[in-house]
Amino acid sequence: KWNGAYYYSIEIVENIIPHIKTDRNWITVNIHKAQIGCDHAIFIVHNHLHPEWYEWLKRYNDLIMVVSDKRDIPIAEQYGKVAYLPLSTDVDYVRQFATEKTKEIAYAGRKEKDKGVPKDIPRLYGMDRPHFLKELAKYKKVYAVDRVALEARILGCEVISDYGYPHFEPDEIIDTKDAIKMLQAELDRIEQNAQTIKDNAGNIKHITEVEVGADLKYEVGTMIEIPRAALTADE
Repeated sequence: KWNGAYYYSIEIVENIIPHIKTDRNWITVNIHKAQIGCDHAIFIVHNHLHPEWYEWLKRYNDLIMVVSDKRDIPIAEQYGKVAYLPLSTDVDYVRQFATEKTKEIAYAGRKEKDKGVPKDIPRLYGMDRPHFLKELAKYKKVYAVDRVALEARILGCEVISDYGYPHFEPDEIIDTKDAIKMLQAELDRIEQNAQTIKDNAGNIKHITEVEVGADLKYEVGTMIEIPRAALTADE
């Protein structure tokens, strides 16, 4: 329960979704054991280390997969259109826990992510978020990755991320308020592209039917390589 994906999902539900304009459903956690979902949904991808957890999504249509790590794109594009949204956090909420640095170094994050961290280093996990941030703020240096690394940086900690656990280094600290705008722009882009493709296909269908005098049946799709190339163009 006390892990980054859990609290990130709560922030998405409480602070982001209410401000997004869309007629789609939302799936904010990977419920691969229950395998309950729906068509025409927005799915938040949290984990690229276990692609098998997403196989159940193949039964659903018209999904938008939201990824915060570009390494997740090859997984996400198997199931739907891809929207890239960097990890974010409520900066003002985190900053209120800032305090004097009275301790030297600790590991902060999920228990299973501490492989490679010296065994004599204190561990910060198994806490509710307020308690966790309060303790995190006391340390000068922390071993941390992903969203915990963002929060540690907000609290003025020196972050050590290269200790052996697979991770990506966030380029910048993204506030939840900015994430709302970024996600809305991504969703609008995807929906507009889809509508443009449908409109163009409809126009071509009409012209062709007039020319040949027949009623045409067709399906509209896109090559997954095209959106992937756009999202990874800066790599």
